[in-house]
Amino acid sequence: MDIKHYYEEKGQGENLVLLHGNGENSGYFYYQLEEYSKHYHVYAPDTRGHGRTPRGTAPFSISQFADDLKVFLDEKCIEKAHILGFSDGANIAMVFALRYPQYVDKLILNGGNLNGVGVKARVQLPIILGYRIASLFAKKSDGAKANAEMLGLMVNDPSLNPAQLASIRAETLVIAGTKDMIKDSHTRLIARSIPKSRLEIIEGDHFIAANRHEIFDPIVLDFLKS
Repeated sequence: MDIKHYYEEKGQGENLVLLHGNGENSGYFYYQLEEYSKHYHVYAPDTRGHGRTPRGTAPFSISQFADDLKVFLDEKCIEKAHILGFSDGANIAMVFALRYPQYVDKLILNGGNLNGVGVKARVQLPIILGYRIASLFAKKSDGAKANAEMLGLMVNDPSLNPAQLASIRAETLVIAGTKDMIKDSHTRLIARSIPKSRLEIIEGDHFIAANRHEIFDPIVLDFLKS
């Protein structure tokens, strides 16, 4: 393992891991860390190359981040955990649940997508354009290279199909906002494709965990405790 994750940790009880989105860090879950730690032992790591976790030399991909998560859990001697992923964190959580099902208790997928087609065009097209421009300058500029890698996560990753989700055995909550950047039909496809899933759509945008935490958090806690 070529990196050590920075992480926030708080609370006691069953393990709950929070996975942030692209270009963010564990600070995104400020409200959740405070609220969920009243009931669970919460870990909120910064993903490779995000926040205070170094980039390292391994591939910069959702697949690698899922493998990184396994190493993180092993380091903490965590054999099983509830996992809540937001955006790219949800994508990491899906790949992780498929690859390492024995580690997953309950799964919460907030604003995840199976591929770039699941993102609304008005959001995805500028990302694709930015990725292409950054890629042109990547060999000449470290900043452009880093930007290309980050945008590439949303252009090239993830690459899942609905049929794969049928093998997820964890009880799953799929949750998104009414004005999410992920297509509503795509969110519903994810929920339909996971056998033991529950779907919640709440008023708000992609960032409902931060902006509508007073609604988001009780739904998540009710699911975890049910």
